[in-house]
Amino acid sequence: MLGEILAEVVRSGVVESVHAGHFVALNSDGSILAQKGDPTLPMYSRSSLKSIQASAMVRAGLDIEARLLALVCASHVGTPMHQDGALEILAKAGLDASALMCVMDRPLDESLRRSAEPTRLAMNCSGKHAGMILTCHINDWPIDSYLDPSHPLQLAIAAEVEAMSGEKISLTSVDGCGAPLFMFSLLGLARAIRALTISTDYVHQSVTQACRENPEMVSGDGRLATRMMQKLPGLFMKDGAEAVNVASLPDGRAFALKISDGNERATPAVTQAILKLFGIDAHEIPQPVYGGGKNIGSIRATF
Repeated sequence: MLGEILAEVVRSGVVESVHAGHFVALNSDGSILAQKGDPTLPMYSRSSLKSIQASAMVRAGLDIEARLLALVCASHVGTPMHQDGALEILAKAGLDASALMCVMDRPLDESLRRSAEPTRLAMNCSGKHAGMILTCHINDWPIDSYLDPSHPLQLAIAAEVEAMSGEKISLTSVDGCGAPLFMFSLLGLARAIRALTISTDYVHQSVTQACRENPEMVSGDGRLATRMMQKLPGLFMKDGAEAVNVASLPDGRAFALKISDGNERATPAVTQAILKLFGIDAHEIPQPVYGGGKNIGSIRATF
């Protein structure tokens, strides 16, 4: 599972720590441009898969404005904009936050997190759960069991995952929010995101375009996926827990990344390095390493 060293933490010119992992970058034709570690290993895709989950919902009849569809794909920071959006989605089913079955949590936004009480609405996956509930309402599927892996909604999502990745799901677990979590390879994940991006299917086009047009809904101000999509027109990006990240470009170039220790601090540096393999400069400022309140180093990719 360790993979290869992808990033170093440098303090006063000395490598203090390293982060290993796996990634695969695909050319526009789907061939492999570069890889590190073993991208064929089965892994949990975590929230980087939300665009595929959202595609299954749209295919099942979910029809909401782009701003709210981006929220269904989101790991949001829990600002009023995000929480109100989730309530808007639920209201379309005649429901409120009490219908949510995600776990309770405080907002990811640092200032809000210090003062807010845990709620299901503030949990970063509440948009996805609200979308699942509305999809069930539209199809007259049971709502109280929407997280059961055998539920029609979750079966539809699993089918979308397998169709897009070209792989069978090897294991179904439970994500941090409580939704079914699928295990398949990082290569399959990259292929799924590439397929989503180049698809001529309205379902897939609507999902990626919603995220590109509303990057602030997908995560939040200053966070990696939001700022990357704001800076790089046409880029689609979605990160996930345990340091998973995916991105694609309109021509089909795509990548999937997993930092093995789950520490997300290396994700921005490695993401920027992969984009450089595509000839794209994300103009990211190197993440600083502090000593005594002063910047005395940085986190840098090793390739």
